[in-house]
Amino acid sequence: MKNIVVLISGNGSNLQAIIDACKHKKINGTVRAVFSNKADAFGLERAQEAGIPAHSLEAGQFTSRDAFDRQLIQEIDAYVPDVVVLAGYMRILSPAFVAHYAGRLLNIHPSLLPKYPGLHTHRQVLENGDEEHGTSVHFVTDELDGGPVILQAKVPVFDGDSEDDVTARVQAQEHAIYPLVVSWFIDGRLKMHDNAAWLDGNRLSPQGYAADHD
Repeated sequence: MKNIVVLISGNGSNLQAIIDACKHKKINGTVRAVFSNKADAFGLERAQEAGIPAHSLEAGQFTSRDAFDRQLIQEIDAYVPDVVVLAGYMRILSPAFVAHYAGRLLNIHPSLLPKYPGLHTHRQVLENGDEEHGTSVHFVTDELDGGPVILQAKVPVFDGDSEDDVTARVQAQEHAIYPLVVSWFIDGRLKMHDNAAWLDGNRLSPQGYAADHD
């Protein structure tokens, strides 16, 4: 059984989707541990309810970003992860951290990358009058939200939508596609090389798998 470690900062709804997928054998792996950079993150309670070790490491305990990440690497590696999954982890990772887990570090971002990297994506979509929005699962590289895209899901944006409306629509898609991508990785179907995502030996397009199979 492959080992999954999940990093969160908040509610942990994508963490829950992954826990549920493991429980229902949709992912042939086990979430071995959950780490948060916020001690009050609700996702830690989700982990505890599922009987998963839950840890918090807060930046204030460390003198530098590198010191924080060194400790985080040490604690993650105690669980011998096959993949490290960022699920709403709101902290920029150091190059040393990214390099340590290169090719086995996944993230989900609430936009159709490369549009809207960074924060407040739903607000930007509404302010710009976009008719389409979505979410992207990608490998993590040193470029913020810039690693190779694996899979995207699109949602419509309607006149009169609030930020909450858009958030809910995007999250429903996230909870479907993130466990799917994790399962591909765990099953050995998904890899990163030549700064691209590859599925079943095929190089994916810059927009990921969905773009190839519309």
